[in-house]
Amino acid sequence: MKKISYTILFTAFILINYNCTKDFDKINTNPNAPNDVESSFLLRQVIYDFGEEMSYEGFVAGNLLGQYFTMVDFNLFDRHSLSEPQFGGNPWPVIYQNLRDNQIILDKSLINDADKVYEGPARIMKAYFTAVLTDLFGDVPYSEALKAKEGILNPSYDLQSQIYLNEGGILDQLDQAIVAIDNYQGSFPLEGDLFYQGDLQSWKRFANSLKLKYLIRISDAEDVTLRIFDLFSNRYDITENEQNASFNFTNAAPNNFRMATARIGDFNLFVLSETMEEILKQLNDPRLNTYFRPPSAFPNTYEGLLNGPNASEISISISEYSLAGTLFREQTGALQANFMTAWETEFLWAEAALKGFIFSNPKSHYEKAVTQAFEYWNTEMPANYLTEGNAVYNGDFISQIEKIITQKWIANMMNGYEGWVEFRRTGFPVLKDISASLNNGLIPVRMPYPADEEALNTINFQQASETTNSNSVNHKVWWDVN
Repeated sequence: MKKISYTILFTAFILINYNCTKDFDKINTNPNAPNDVESSFLLRQVIYDFGEEMSYEGFVAGNLLGQYFTMVDFNLFDRHSLSEPQFGGNPWPVIYQNLRDNQIILDKSLINDADKVYEGPARIMKAYFTAVLTDLFGDVPYSEALKAKEGILNPSYDLQSQIYLNEGGILDQLDQAIVAIDNYQGSFPLEGDLFYQGDLQSWKRFANSLKLKYLIRISDAEDVTLRIFDLFSNRYDITENEQNASFNFTNAAPNNFRMATARIGDFNLFVLSETMEEILKQLNDPRLNTYFRPPSAFPNTYEGLLNGPNASEISISISEYSLAGTLFREQTGALQANFMTAWETEFLWAEAALKGFIFSNPKSHYEKAVTQAFEYWNTEMPANYLTEGNAVYNGDFISQIEKIITQKWIANMMNGYEGWVEFRRTGFPVLKDISASLNNGLIPVRMPYPADEEALNTINFQQASETTNSNSVNHKVWWDVN
């Protein structure tokens, strides 16, 4: 069976239906199966599916790029051959599938009064999914994607700057979402909401936190000073962990974190990265014990391994390295799929204050963010963590931005791609040269377009490939100007 590109999957579905005769349609319709899915079910689906899929992707692939974990075998991806995904490393279909399903919600909300309540959340999720996509890949199909009804079979690639800034783009979707929430006067409740159980004002906080995140993300490539200042002046975002856009996994199937049911041999492929080990030990950070477990051969310490080992040339004994902690396998009921949190928002405000976008104390935002991050991970923060040692907010500008981003990187353990994206944007934390690179010793700065695109969207893929130096993982995206 041929693989289907998610940017044109909807097209195939529509064309098949259009080519059916009226009688054939009647004969082949199951009277017991619905031909329309309620928005509540779709909203629940897109939130859960994206959260579950990308949490897994973050664990098995993003955490390698961000150097949280090292993979000890079958490790071409960890050696930065990103066109050879194995356990994960192919988020493209996950994102487009959820963009497709979310678009159905949005379309319904624009024509049905009963679905109007879903417009704001659907626009927020569209912005979120799109930002994840373009931040990983750069230019991607967007304005023409998922438009089979208009006859667009081969969507063109939009420039990342346009995806962020144009009408209908990421920031505009968030603005429209807030307007839709503010203007909603209907009586129909928002159902299927795994984040906030239908509270639209909480969705508005989520949208504002995302606006801040994306404005900061593009701030080196675009002047966003006034927009960030206005956002802070009228601040209404996620301020406490109870307001996080997240949902809990469970300890038992079917809603536990996927690594809980992975084969033990697969789970044991992921060990503490030497990068993560050194950073947490230098900070005397007890999250080392939360995230990892001592190796069986050395029960009183934690041992990391340099990323990108060539397992065919060296012998690695799992017993000598720290595996992922019980939180990721035996106790996943304490684990969350998070989309946006209070601590990430506060780290963003700390950066905004440090860079002069707002008139506020970056130290206060930083310390609140660190405290919230410890609370999020159910780890007791040492009393002197913020007053003694390497976590103290001091030093020059470079030192301060490094502390902010490093602490955000530590807290993003569940969102490994996010840690890698922030490293690309800021250069922090300083990642290590890997052991046996398949990318000429360079740390990749984008994901490559998948092979399906070359086969199924050939002309547009070729144009995008030309602008990325033959689909190179070393070609920087638009906002990455450092």
